[in-house]
This record gives sequence, structure tokens and C-alpha cells, in this order.
Amino acid sequence: MASHRRPKQPSRTRVTVLTTAAAAAVALSANVANAAPSEKPSKDEVKAKVDKLYEEAEKATEKLDGAKEKQAKLQKEISALQDNVARGQEELNELRDGLGSMASAQYRTGGIDPSVALFLSSDPDSYLDKASTMDQLSAQQVEALKKVQEKQRSLAQQRKEASDKLKDLADTRAELAKKKKEVQAKLGSAQKLLNTLTAKEKAALAAAEQERATRASERVDLGNSKGSGRAGAAFSAAQSKIGSPYVYGASGPSSFDCSGLTSWAYAQAGVSIPRTSEAQANAGTRIYSQSALQVGDLVIFYGDYHHVGLYAGNGQVLHAPHTGAVVRYESIGNMPFQFGVRI
Repeated sequence: MASHRRPKQPSRTRVTVLTTAAAAAVALSANVANAAPSEKPSKDEVKAKVDKLYEEAEKATEKLDGAKEKQAKLQKEISALQDNVARGQEELNELRDGLGSMASAQYRTGGIDPSVALFLSSDPDSYLDKASTMDQLSAQQVEALKKVQEKQRSLAQQRKEASDKLKDLADTRAELAKKKKEVQAKLGSAQKLLNTLTAKEKAALAAAEQERATRASERVDLGNSKGSGRAGAAFSAAQSKIGSPYVYGASGPSSFDCSGLTSWAYAQAGVSIPRTSEAQANAGTRIYSQSALQVGDLVIFYGDYHHVGLYAGNGQVLHAPHTGAVVRYESIGNMPFQFGVRI
């Protein structure tokens, strides 16, 4: 006869654990169901964040421009040094050939002077002093040896300078790549934020930017202010570029960043000024009173001097604002004014 055992009952502990887990699952489900979806940032919030990223990108852009300028300067200096070294080596070879000719002449007339033979096979720097004190060289030979020594020293110094500049150039190129990535990262983040907007919101932002540019470019009252001299000529050149797009690292003639516009404008007036806003801040006489500004003066903004424009008169500045904008007029009060610079 088969035995009928009573099924084993679950322990009280196991029941409690299962009950608790089930309750937690129910509570979690309820919380998920009732949780409010994460709120999407509004168009204005996105714009504020994008504007901040554009400002940070502009700071990096000015550093990028500085690295570019330094790279170009170093390349020019290195090229000049290398040319000098090549010419110097030719001159040194000629001087050595001259000493060899002296030795040959001495040999033909009765044997080479032991002192000259010694020089030709050893270091002239250490030998010249010895030979001179021994009175073993003619005045002509001493002069020739001195020229060789001087040329050798000069070449050694130029080679070292070129080597140092080549290292500096490598460091500058690394900095250039770093700053370029930094700018691209900021602009990429800004684009991602813009991509969260609907097509309608994007169109609204674009329309607002276009309206602002049109209003700033066509309806600005510059008063009776007129530029004079080269500053006036620079300002007129910048005016001809109203509506040109802002492009980081660009210095004309069809697109600009902020310091690219000012340096290009002054170049059209026959004046060379530094490429970056930070360097332009030290390019002339500083004007700390806005009321003393004249048309064509540079206007420096922000505490780190990362933005620059040209004073347009009547409290307005003509500048290249940021990515997504164009060259336009803007109230000088829209940005933290630091000082003007009279070139």
C-alpha cells in the first residue's frame, strides 16, 4: 500500500522573504507607472546652454588662434635659421679649404709647417692658443684660424637655437591639436543640444537670430560719429563684411572669428596688429572710459579678454559674435566691457 505523505510546508522565513519581494515589486511597478517622465528642457533653456557653450568655444578658439600664430612664427624663424646654418657651413668649408691651400703651398716650398699639420688634424679651438704662444703661425694663418673658430662657434649656436625651436614647434603643434579638439567638442555639445529641439523650435531660434542680425545691421543709429585715419579705414573695411558668417579660426575674407575680423580690418588699412584678442588688448593705448572711445578703436570684452570688436559709435560695437551668427552691430552693454584700445 502506497504511503501518502503530507507535502512539506514552506518555512515561515521563506514565506516572509517571498512576500516582501513581491510587495517590493508591486511598489516598484507602481512608482514606475506613476513617475513623471523627465522634463525636456525648453527652447529658451537650450538656447542659454548653447550660448554658454559658444562662449566657451570662443575662448578656446582664441587660444587656438594664438597657437596657430606661434606655429607660423616658429616655422618662419626655423626656416631662416636653417638657411643661415647652410650658408655658414659653406663659408666654413671655404675657410677650411683656404687653410688647406696654405698647407699645400708650404709643402711645395719646403714642407708643411708642423703647426698647420697639427691644426688640420685636431680641434682648432684648443690648438690656436698653443700655436700662437709658440709663434709657429704666420699672421695670415692666425687670422684664418680665428675666422674658422668664430664660424664654428656661430654654427653651433645657430644649430642649437634651431633645435630648440623645432622642439617648441612640436609642443605648439600638440597644443594646436588639443585646442582644436576642445573647440570641436564644445561645438559638438552645442549641436547635440540643438538636436533635442523640434523642427519648429529650431526654425524659431533661427528666425530670431536672423531678425536680430538684420535689426543690428540695418537699423543701428551710429549717431554723428565718424572714423578718421587708419582706424576709420579699418572700421569701413569691417562694415563691408556685415553679414559674413562667424567661423572659428577664420580671418577673412569671407568668414571671421572675433579677432580675425579686427586683424583683417586693420590689415586693409595697412596696419598689422596681433591675431588674438588677448594680444590685441596690448596693441595700443588703453581707453577705460566708454565715452572716450572713437570709431575704429578696438573694444575688449570679458575678464580674460577673449572677445574683441570695433567701436562703431553711439554705444555700438561691430563684431563677429559667435558660431551660428554673422558680423553685425551690437550694443556695447550686451557684453562685459573691459576697455578700448587705440591702435
